[in-house]
Amino acid sequence: MFTGIIEDLGTVIKIDKKNITINTLLDDIKIGDSVSINGSCLTAIKIEKLTKNEFQITFDVSEETLKRTNLGKLKVGDRVNLERAMKADGRFGGHFVNGHVEATGKILSIKRLANSEVWEFSNPEDLSVYIVEKGSIAIDGISLTIAEKSPTSFKVSLIPHTLKNTTLGIKKAGEAINLETDILSKYVLQRSESRGITKEKLKKAGYL
Repeated sequence: MFTGIIEDLGTVIKIDKKNITINTLLDDIKIGDSVSINGSCLTAIKIEKLTKNEFQITFDVSEETLKRTNLGKLKVGDRVNLERAMKADGRFGGHFVNGHVEATGKILSIKRLANSEVWEFSNPEDLSVYIVEKGSIAIDGISLTIAEKSPTSFKVSLIPHTLKNTTLGIKKAGEAINLETDILSKYVLQRSESRGITKEKLKKAGYL
């Protein structure tokens, strides 16, 4: 389980159909640990200490993950969002993120304001029911709040800190992003459906 609070921007050193190797400043990752890479949970299988503060970590990755996420588009030198799995006694700052990417979307537009930016992303229509205004969503592993939504897109507002400390600061319109909707939204909807409140009824009433 993760929180969507990015801890480091790693650099891709090597990538093939089985492994991804990344340089990072994160210093307490052990073999077998789970790490979120652009929102996809991967397992560390090899760790090499390069300097006092820099480590090179290799992760297992399946062909299915490369196909269904934007990890398959990574090249040597690309930056990636990294977050270690949440500790039981750790602080909780974002929202519950499983590290299971549900789909990819694209950056549709970027609107720069005085001290923030409004970004619009596309999403598959079948995910729309779980995307709720003022609710949470993980984009490339980053916990963000949804400002507006339509059936096939949504908008978020980004502050300078987020742009500086995540890969969004170097992305452009048209690029692919990983999406994971809020697990709590799924639980609420499943609970509602068990009581006879269906997606169709919610749409008809104007809630979706």
